[in-house]
Amino acid sequence: MNLFKPTIYQKDIFSINYEKLKQLGIKCLVFDLDNTLALLHEKKCPRKTKKLIRELQKDFIIFIISNNSKQRIEPYKKELGVDAVSLAMKPLTIGLTRIRKKYKLLKKEMIMIGDQLVTDIVSGNRFHIKTILVDPLGEKDLKITKLNRKIESFIIKRYYKKGIFKRGDYYE
Repeated sequence: MNLFKPTIYQKDIFSINYEKLKQLGIKCLVFDLDNTLALLHEKKCPRKTKKLIRELQKDFIIFIISNNSKQRIEPYKKELGVDAVSLAMKPLTIGLTRIRKKYKLLKKEMIMIGDQLVTDIVSGNRFHIKTILVDPLGEKDLKITKLNRKIESFIIKRYYKKGIFKRGDYYE
């Protein structure tokens, strides 16, 4: 397994084929928050995202997992009516383990969705669940994320040379 290679790569959360995920037996969608569900500076959930999450709640357990603080994640948790883990320390798998145990899920019933290879995708892959990489919603990142993006860029260049992965070549 390539630790940094996502199972699926899509433009954004709106491009994901959720019906296919349901057919694959996925029961729990674990979303990263910043630059996946919302821009870093947004204090409230975007209306389009809120509508999508409400629709997905009919078929899936929705969970937000973030390395960010409880204060950052709490408004989204309340507004969307979902559960969440803050300070998840991705790429560690502590947060994913908590979700799996709390909802008594099998790993094959979970999928991690996020915009960063170094945190979101590595965390999901290390936990042995399917992963979906989406392009970041915005260019603004936290300072630590800027370092992660440099590492990510290096990895993507190497993957591209090996014919493994290319930014913008979306796949399911």
